[in-house]
Amino acid sequence: MFAYATRRLLGLIPVLFGVSLLVFMIPRLVPGDPATIMLGERSSEAHRERLREELGLNRPLFLDFQGATERGVGALFDTQYFEFMGDILVLEFGRSIYSFIQVRDGLFQRFPATFELALMAMLLAVIFGIPLGVIAALRRGTFIDTGVTIIALAGVSFPVFWLGIIFIYIFAVNLGWLPSSGRISVTSAIPPGTGFYVLDGMLQGRWEFVVDALRHLIMPALAVGTIPLAIVVRMTRSSMLEVLGQDYIRTASAKGLSRRNVTVKHALRNALLPVITIIGLSFGSLLSGAILTETVFSWPGIGRWIYQAIASRDYPIIQGGVLFVALVFVLVNLIVDLSYSIIDPRIQYS
Repeated sequence: MFAYATRRLLGLIPVLFGVSLLVFMIPRLVPGDPATIMLGERSSEAHRERLREELGLNRPLFLDFQGATERGVGALFDTQYFEFMGDILVLEFGRSIYSFIQVRDGLFQRFPATFELALMAMLLAVIFGIPLGVIAALRRGTFIDTGVTIIALAGVSFPVFWLGIIFIYIFAVNLGWLPSSGRISVTSAIPPGTGFYVLDGMLQGRWEFVVDALRHLIMPALAVGTIPLAIVVRMTRSSMLEVLGQDYIRTASAKGLSRRNVTVKHALRNALLPVITIIGLSFGSLLSGAILTETVFSWPGIGRWIYQAIASRDYPIIQGGVLFVALVFVLVNLIVDLSYSIIDPRIQYS
């Protein structure tokens, strides 16, 4: 497994290189002068030129052949892209153009909020999705199977932002059960720690803070977790139906094993591999930031931060955020691949 993991890690290098190239080029291909967009139409040319100099926008993109002939071969690489790659290698994404905070610090500050939201959404999807998929497979063709299928279809059909607004209207405005936005009440004192509010509150024994954090977390997690829940239900159902038709399942039943034993120990365990893949992909997507959900609920996560940066053309945040999201996604997929041998010991990595 170690050799396989090493090869997979090395295989991430060209992936991240391609992502860095796209992240570098896309903002520069957008029509308009970045300096004019950032400073406004009424800014002076001197101020715009100074900003271009600070951001390195007046240098060549990839290779400076003219500079190489005038100042030597070293000037060939004195370009925007090579400076960009040099900063990435030391995890230096620059500063926000408007707030002047380090992009790296901003990502680390907002990642706990996104992680908590993604983890809660996936827990809901797994806790309810796998049992519903198993029940639908065992009751194939009945009204229970039809009902579960309809629920799964509705989960992938309803837009996330629409569900978020409906949840706010029902549970926050009409019933008043849950808060409509934010990550914590304005009157709550945030405990120092990791930035994971639920974990920090539990470690410090502040259970009222934990309850408050969970109340703010429930609605966004329900909204963003509907699509993973529906996908997990459908994948579990189809995978279970395929496994239940295998010869070894009929043999286990013929030996007198209980229905529960056959379902859990034999069928479900073998049906989990494609489900685990879907869970990993969905979790990686959620960790990249649920932009619509975070925007609707004013959730201070990475997705909302990147969305605001796109709206204001804050290039350092856009570039650093997208690269961070790509890194998280590929690492989650690597962990999912390595977990296969734990679920099914017959799988060997050569």
